[in-house]
Amino acid sequence: MTGLLDRQLLFVSGKGGTGKTSVAAALAELAVRQGLRTLVCEMDAKGALAATFEVRELSFQPTEVQPGLFGMVMNTEDSLKEYLRLFIRIPLVGRIGPLARTFDFVADAAPGVKEILAIGKLCHEVRERHYDLVIVDAEASGHIVAQIDAPRAIRELVQVGMVRDQTDWMLDILGDHTRTGLVVVTTPEEMPVIETIELVDKVQATTDVDVAAVIANRVLPQWFSAQDREVFQALLAPVPQATLAGVAGPKVATVFQAASLAQARRDVAVDYLQRLRDGVDPAVPMVLLPELFARAGGRRVVSLVADALPGLEG
Repeated sequence: MTGLLDRQLLFVSGKGGTGKTSVAAALAELAVRQGLRTLVCEMDAKGALAATFEVRELSFQPTEVQPGLFGMVMNTEDSLKEYLRLFIRIPLVGRIGPLARTFDFVADAAPGVKEILAIGKLCHEVRERHYDLVIVDAEASGHIVAQIDAPRAIRELVQVGMVRDQTDWMLDILGDHTRTGLVVVTTPEEMPVIETIELVDKVQATTDVDVAAVIANRVLPQWFSAQDREVFQALLAPVPQATLAGVAGPKVATVFQAASLAQARRDVAVDYLQRLRDGVDPAVPMVLLPELFARAGGRRVVSLVADALPGLEG
């Protein structure tokens, strides 16, 4: 993982519910700790990023959520307006609702049209070096490939002209492994692991974007050593349980049941982690992020996740 934050553009994706927003925010926190001016962008505009940083609703215009860290959300109308202003040189005043609705109609028929506005905005920030690092709380694993592959799709669709020329520099940024990477967040469970393996394979097979890391989130701790486990299993027998209940009370059985369940969950997680490691290209770094047992989200959790991410020195 060393050097991950030396890149300029990081996409963070994963199956819904795996904690990708928290990981994206934690990576941004680490970047700021290292003195990097950082932008973190939420792509689906559901408000999760604002809640994570405990700020008011974020907008398309970046908002400084803490010194050196800026947050924004993507939306079609504002990204289209900025695209027309920056690249087509069309000055626009006020809302462009009718034009945006027409654009939505066209985008539904042409793959990659809507996605390229979002990717173009992010690549533009990288190219202009407005920030040292841009981190993207990207779409979930089922949609991220279409998003990061949008410039290539448009390039194949449009053979000549200004639009094709613009996709060239975007592809240069996305395909540069020293500048751009994809971080996939998963959990040690069946469906997240399956989707992660499929996503990594698809990204490597169909795009030029580097899979920079897989982060396995919410990994339970190892409760017992091999020797301790033998002792624990022996204590689960009826006679030791009766003896312990006589000394510590009847609730001792509940404690042992809870510990047994926790160990069983850990064993299942280990099996899925091994399946993940076997199924992903061994060249892709895999990082284990421990279960934090935190009841709420917000800045405290972001800091805890940042502290738990190992080996991310620039």
